[in-house]
Amino acid sequence: MLSRLSTDTLREVWRTGLIALLMLLWGCASGPPAPADGDATTIPPQARTLYEQAAAAMAAGDKVDAELRFQEFLLRYPDYPGAHVNLAILHAQAGDDAAAEERIEAALALDAAHPAALNQLGMLRRRQGRFEDAEAAYRQALAADPDYALAHYNLGVLSELYLQRLEQALTHFQRYQELTGEDEEVGRWIIDLERRVAANQRTANVTE
Repeated sequence: MLSRLSTDTLREVWRTGLIALLMLLWGCASGPPAPADGDATTIPPQARTLYEQAAAAMAAGDKVDAELRFQEFLLRYPDYPGAHVNLAILHAQAGDDAAAEERIEAALALDAAHPAALNQLGMLRRRQGRFEDAEAAYRQALAADPDYALAHYNLGVLSELYLQRLEQALTHFQRYQELTGEDEEVGRWIIDLERRVAANQRTANVTE
């Protein structure tokens, strides 16, 4: 179990760091959002350029450069929760959960229903051993966006490895697969969970 937990934790960090990076470029696939204060004015092109430069540095693994670029971005354009979330990811990967929490709080202050920020809050609470709080944060993320794949994935991890709720874990991994396409590794995990859930049900039937 310890070796599997270590592997799953690393896998979770990788997915969050890479997939969230792609999903957070502007918080949605259709283009840059309006500022958090509701101003629908056109986002200047230089904002997109600066953000994409920061995202590219993060994707390349240049964490120092990525952090500096996201900080520069927020000095110019402070109303974008996605930039705070990506900084939270960088801080978490560096082991600085206090700084990560500050960035998550900053993102949620701008948008209390920001799925990626809530997903990161869930990951932070899980690392702190606050599993019920982690579950609540993931569920908030899914309430904000029922199709937010990362929250389904992380809720599956939490449900299986920490809460021992196998059926719940299976449901969320299956939904993650539906949203992201066939992931061979997650597919194997689903098969294992299906077997274990079926075994538990057989045991329950025998003891009734």
